[in-house]
Amino acid sequence: MLCNLHVRNLALIEESDITFSEGLNVLTGETGAGKSILLGALALSLGGKADKSLLRDPEKEGMAQAVFSVSEKEGKQLLEWEVEPEDGEVICTRKMNQSRTQAKLNGESVPAKILRKTGETLLDIYGQHDSEALLSAKKHITLIDAYARVKLEPVLLKLEQAYHTYNQKKRELSQADLDESERLRELSFLEHEIAEIEDASLSPGEDEELESLYRKMKNGQKIQGAVSAVYDGIAGDDGALDRIGVGLRELSAILELDGELEGYYSTLSDAEGILSDLSRGISDYERSLEFDGEVFANTGQRLDLINELKVKYRSNQIQGILDALEEKQKRIEELSDYAAYRERLSAEAEAAEKELTALCEKASRIRKTAAKELCKRVAEGLLELNFLDAGFEMHFSKGSYSARGWDEAEFFIRSNPGEPLRPLSKTASGGELSRIMLQIKTVLSDKDEISTMIFDEIDTGISGRTAQAVANKLKILSKDHQVILITHLPQIAAMADRHFRIEKSANQKSTISSITPLDEEGCVEELSRMLGGSEITDAVRENAREMRRLAREAEM
Repeated sequence: MLCNLHVRNLALIEESDITFSEGLNVLTGETGAGKSILLGALALSLGGKADKSLLRDPEKEGMAQAVFSVSEKEGKQLLEWEVEPEDGEVICTRKMNQSRTQAKLNGESVPAKILRKTGETLLDIYGQHDSEALLSAKKHITLIDAYARVKLEPVLLKLEQAYHTYNQKKRELSQADLDESERLRELSFLEHEIAEIEDASLSPGEDEELESLYRKMKNGQKIQGAVSAVYDGIAGDDGALDRIGVGLRELSAILELDGELEGYYSTLSDAEGILSDLSRGISDYERSLEFDGEVFANTGQRLDLINELKVKYRSNQIQGILDALEEKQKRIEELSDYAAYRERLSAEAEAAEKELTALCEKASRIRKTAAKELCKRVAEGLLELNFLDAGFEMHFSKGSYSARGWDEAEFFIRSNPGEPLRPLSKTASGGELSRIMLQIKTVLSDKDEISTMIFDEIDTGISGRTAQAVANKLKILSKDHQVILITHLPQIAAMADRHFRIEKSANQKSTISSITPLDEEGCVEELSRMLGGSEITDAVRENAREMRRLAREAEM
């Protein structure tokens, strides 16, 4: 549930703090007062596009912060995105200024996409233009897929992989269409490349060893000088060993005079042993530095060969060249018995298509079963939304293969008695589309179990009894979900459990929007404004009180 929305320095809003409640939350106000700005701020807090032009004062930071209380089930879903609620809450924050934006979740910086995934888990926003999706028949199937998600998703995961495999096998089969001259030409070229790699007798890691040896021989003179200087410093005339020898003799002569000297004598003796071993090791290393011109030349030639093969076969390592060899040997086998190879590819492509067909059929069965159930529930709900008749069906046709199956589907509707069913995308009015989408969302809400539903002007194109029917539907929906909506209709506003008025005020310097939670008398006054327009009479106020009274009685 959305508990709180805090907005600062965005568009017409200087700073606002809104605390929402369970049930039906209604936002009303004059056109242009800033109602939709709040939804924009909420979208921003949940990872939406950060448009710098929204900053009210470009010199100051803008912020949108949404606080959610999270159910146990929602918490488990969020953990899939490594989002862990703290004390049953999730705080989504977005800050921006002219130079950068910040996204935070429970105070920790996160990518904006994590905020988006959090928002998708916790709420569903239905905008003014969402009903227009019903005008595109191609989008109808997404609503069925959402309704059938639990059963359909595992099938679609397999179907996507099967579709990828099918396309891959089809490509392999089409690429295997060679005539005899092309086959022989490719065989000859492969034999040459295989012989070239095999003749090189490569070993993994050989290049690294050769590069180390080549570097050592190339810099042999420099190494020789440094090593000789080290050896002379240790074992040369008046070197470290000679000096330590003098020290040991001096200490040996006075050991009996003070027992404490035993420790120094022992340490100096160990040092002599270490330096003796070191000098022998350096001497052996120095002898190994003898330069062999032939070995140096052979090493350089070998490295040149390896590097040429690396460039040719596009690999930074010998193992990559060996992998290329294996692929070429495999291709030789294919080309040597090309008929059998094509036959195998054809059989694999046929098996892939068979598996894809079975999964498409399974997905289609699930969709068609779900469509019957969804359409039945939508039709029943449309009668409650003041449709004279409500025939509602989904018609399926078989299209081409895709990663989501072969189904093409479209809603058909009959809204008046005696009429035939017609495509929804070609017959429904704006007001009908709003009500149809409201009913579909209501049905889907039982499936997706999202706790918060937000509607931006669901009342488009309706009035009178139809508006009351929509109000009743929203009130019923708010018993199991938190519903937040922007409306211009008093019939809907009268049903509010929590009512906010959004007002715009201006002076010579600026224009700001303010959001005010209303008490009972404030609700009546706002309803009066919605009913009476510019002139609010006692009769209008009495009508507003009657609407509130009837709304409360309807809840009992």
